Amino acid sequence: MVRLFNVYFPKRTLLLLITEGGLIFMALVASVFVCLGTNAEVAFRDQHGFLKIALVGAICFLCVYYSDLYDPTIVSNRREVPARLIHGLGIACLIVAALYYTFPSCQICRGFAIVGISFIGLSLIAYRQMFFAFNNSDRLADTALIMGEGPLAISLAQEIQTRPELGLRLAGYLGQLWDAEPATGPRRLGSIADLSEVVARLPVQRIIVAMNDRRSKLPVQELLALKTSGVMIQEGSDFYEITTGKLPIDTLRLSWLIFSPGFQVSKLMLIYKRLFSLILAGVALVALLPLMALVALAIWIDTRGSVIFRQPRIGKDGLPFTVYKFRTMHDGADLGGDPLPVQENDARITRVGQWLRRFRLDETPQLFNILLGHMYFVGPRPFVPNQELELARQIPLYTQRWTVKPGATGWAQVQRGYCASLEDNNEKLAYDLFYIKNMSIGLDLLILFKTIKIVLSGRGSR
Repeated sequence: MVRLFNVYFPKRTLLLLITEGGLIFMALVASVFVCLGTNAEVAFRDQHGFLKIALVGAICFLCVYYSDLYDPTIVSNRREVPARLIHGLGIACLIVAALYYTFPSCQICRGFAIVGISFIGLSLIAYRQMFFAFNNSDRLADTALIMGEGPLAISLAQEIQTRPELGLRLAGYLGQLWDAEPATGPRRLGSIADLSEVVARLPVQRIIVAMNDRRSKLPVQELLALKTSGVMIQEGSDFYEITTGKLPIDTLRLSWLIFSPGFQVSKLMLIYKRLFSLILAGVALVALLPLMALVALAIWIDTRGSVIFRQPRIGKDGLPFTVYKFRTMHDGADLGGDPLPVQENDARITRVGQWLRRFRLDETPQLFNILLGHMYFVGPRPFVPNQELELARQIPLYTQRWTVKPGATGWAQVQRGYCASLEDNNEKLAYDLFYIKNMSIGLDLLILFKTIKIVLSGRGSR
């Protein structure tokens, strides 16, 4: 795993991303020679050919990325990759066509874009087949062993078995018998006491410790000897955080939270968060004011009631504040009771509200909350008091979300969809705690980059 922006990415995924970026550029260079033949050198020398190729290449690469072709659930999926690749390159064709129509000087020659994008599609499909073969080869993966049993150990096994891009092959586990089905779960290799014997028999390169009770059971001497001999010894909670981008809150030990790095927000970080939020919110407000005016007009024409919806939310230190949004429900939809989470095809949503929610335009008035200092641009999403208090009562560590100001977008929002059930909110907390633990400028920029993708695709809304 490689750490970038305070988040870990599998080496194989990063290698795939970098090499496919180079493949896109080479396919476009080849298309210039196909279209111009011996005149290609003139295009590169006198017509800024490399800059024009870089522009088209960047558009194609972003469209491929925004089609989720590097997402952990897609990167190893043989069925999904071709369809998403065609979708991404189709969008790239439309963008390039619009670019060439608006700025004809950006063209290198007639037919270059069609030939180039066709080359890109064929090259990436062929390259992905090679990647699938490489990614699914057990010979090219490190052998891993899990020590322990329980929810954390089972979750780690599922991550390793379903994500070959991690470069690990799970040999089995040591500990008490798991409840997982033998057909799908890893095989039991013995008890914890059998560690030395099992490692001597199997070529293990990594041992992941996920034991519930380590008092007097952890074979410290054996693990230390293995570590000095080159075997990687990894703590289960650390491995889970690295590979999933969230904390294993169901199995977390408070001592791990206390002694692990992170959860320290410096004054410099607070100054950055405030300045970054002010500048970004100010720029966004100026850019979006004409669109917001059209949205307000559409709401006013569509249904009766106030254009702006005001609602109390829980902010930093558990203190309430008023959040501003464009109204997407019929006026008075929640009168007489506590506001309920939005469901699929919710009858409370207006016709205009459906479109606003799909592209998150109903959230744009929250820019005023950011300017007023109620929120950061990036942080845990705030929720209504009754929901927050109920979740705090049912989910341990939930109040830790209140240690930082909430945000208009956050790590949980870009990693998962809408939260409606207790299980959803439990997982949301796992992502929020990861953000609070690893808060940084790089992570904020990554969240904003992912937010743009989600807004453009209209995914995850209700």
